[in-house]
Amino acid sequence: MKEEVISVNCSIVRGGTSKGIFIMENELPQDPALRDKYILEIFGSPDVRQIDGLGGADVLTSKLAIIGPPSREDADVDYTFGQVSFVDAKVDYKSNCGNISAGVGPYAIDHGLVKAEEPYTTVRIHQVNTDSIINAKVAVKDGRAVIEGDLHIDGVPTLGSTIELDFSDSVGGITGKLLPTGNVTDTITTEDGRQYEVSVVDAGTPTVFIKAESLGMQGTETPAEIEGDAALMARIEEIRGRCAALAGLTDTWQNATKKCPYSPFFAIVSPAQSYHTFDGKDVDAGDIDLVSRLLFMQMMHKTHPVTGTVCMGTAARVPGSIVHQVLSERGKNGRKIVIGHPAGVIPVVSELEAHDGQYDLKTAAILRTARVIMDGQVYVRKSRIQ
Repeated sequence: MKEEVISVNCSIVRGGTSKGIFIMENELPQDPALRDKYILEIFGSPDVRQIDGLGGADVLTSKLAIIGPPSREDADVDYTFGQVSFVDAKVDYKSNCGNISAGVGPYAIDHGLVKAEEPYTTVRIHQVNTDSIINAKVAVKDGRAVIEGDLHIDGVPTLGSTIELDFSDSVGGITGKLLPTGNVTDTITTEDGRQYEVSVVDAGTPTVFIKAESLGMQGTETPAEIEGDAALMARIEEIRGRCAALAGLTDTWQNATKKCPYSPFFAIVSPAQSYHTFDGKDVDAGDIDLVSRLLFMQMMHKTHPVTGTVCMGTAARVPGSIVHQVLSERGKNGRKIVIGHPAGVIPVVSELEAHDGQYDLKTAAILRTARVIMDGQVYVRKSRIQ
């Protein structure tokens, strides 16, 4: 067996409502093409079931974190995110996953990459994809990240120790600007002649925002209901593709699905309203400031991604944006907004200052839980990486 395979050390880590494979940079080849062959083999891709690898056969669990020594003086570790497709032989590095980011701090502490200090250690994470710094405040005891705690996040069945994530350095991480098109809103015309008002914002990750009513939706539909409407999904992907081209993320909108399947995200927003989550819980309109249904990788997110939440919280502070238009008065007047999503709610604290047309994101804070589930070895077949 040893002659047929190469052993790679890795960890399985839950970060927020996502789960990923964490691998140290020195465990993988430096050549990008060969590195991605290793990664696809480790995940069992391309295969929609990922039956022959560690991938979870879901967009929320087919995620990669490559961890290495810091390449910036203001960081403790480097973290590169990859979204591993199970449809194509592709690893998308064009953006970041905020939930997976939540796992980087505990991983770095548990693996001795940073000095563990009680009661809290702040890990300065260089997010390589966006060339930004994420500060993760992690509770520590006896030299390891604390797992048990009292924080509940919708989408995770167990309580955990609170991890504070600060994404305030994330404006323009992919496109270089908070408003990649130069406009607060743009009008997108599709091939059938219909027009849609959107906002394209880059904070945390580039995201397209559109009102649910523009798509003929109530806004409280479940992910399954939205994905079950093939015509709607095709229209969403065309609008997303046209926005991607407008933001300079792809050359033509027709190439967006292939060239930038992960980014931009696509968020369908509506005013606060009561609804049932897909697992039967009640969300009351008075407890939230808006409702969101978000698409990435051509599938609807079952909860709400952290980077998309950061972007939504930031967009909420831009007067006239699509998010600002549907936001509750409470959300407009306070620092915190609460977003209703398919599995419950997620709060975000955001503060944005504007000076002479330039934006300064002062605060973009999210609370998550995370834990290292497994440390071990995965075997890469030599025949699959040649």
